[in-house]
Amino acid sequence: MLGASQKVDIQNRILAALPHQELGRILLHAVNVHLERGQVVYVTGDRIHHVYFPNNGLLSLRCTSESGSTVEVAMVGNEGVVGLPAILRNCLMPHEVTVQITTEAFKIRVEDFQEEFNKREALQELMLRYLNILIAEISQSSLCHRFHTLEQALSRWLLTTQDRLSSASLDVTHEIISHALGVPRTGVTMAAGALQRASLIRYSRGKIVILDRAGLEANSCECFRIVHDELNHFLRDGF
Repeated sequence: MLGASQKVDIQNRILAALPHQELGRILLHAVNVHLERGQVVYVTGDRIHHVYFPNNGLLSLRCTSESGSTVEVAMVGNEGVVGLPAILRNCLMPHEVTVQITTEAFKIRVEDFQEEFNKREALQELMLRYLNILIAEISQSSLCHRFHTLEQALSRWLLTTQDRLSSASLDVTHEIISHALGVPRTGVTMAAGALQRASLIRYSRGKIVILDRAGLEANSCECFRIVHDELNHFLRDGF
């Protein structure tokens, strides 16, 4: 466990926004863990024993069909938390949670998390505000997968990833993107090629660099703008 007096690097924006006394109580229950890319944190239907506050990387919330096909419905970076159904007294995970970008995270037992949430202080307010973002992102992702072109969906995904990582250089492969968007890798290669020919991105094996964010936003769909605005509103007014 992390003592309240220990010097801890807190990059998770929810934890960093908590009043000192409240943060100190939570850190007494927190363990700092390292999550590697590709690691499965939860599978659908798992009982939630811990919540995770990422510090720097990215986790993917995915739905999986009976045939094994996957599609990403939301991503969680240092603005959020994994295990949110626990605040609704639902301790079963409705999605698979996979590490997309390696991260450090604070891991807290769900019982300790619920106890702090039920004190109705700053943590509760931030969790409820963050829940609104997650609902919006899941809704828009579902709409995007159904109605928008692959180029639009890829543009949305790249921009959302950049927002979470605060970097124009993204260490992602076409395989990662294909699982996130629920399409074959050949489709991702074609869409990425079109964006590269338009000088919006540059990609090489295992890395994509966003060259023209404004152009990529123009090429994206309204799904990105809706979630982006919700996230900005949360970060501006919630912190």
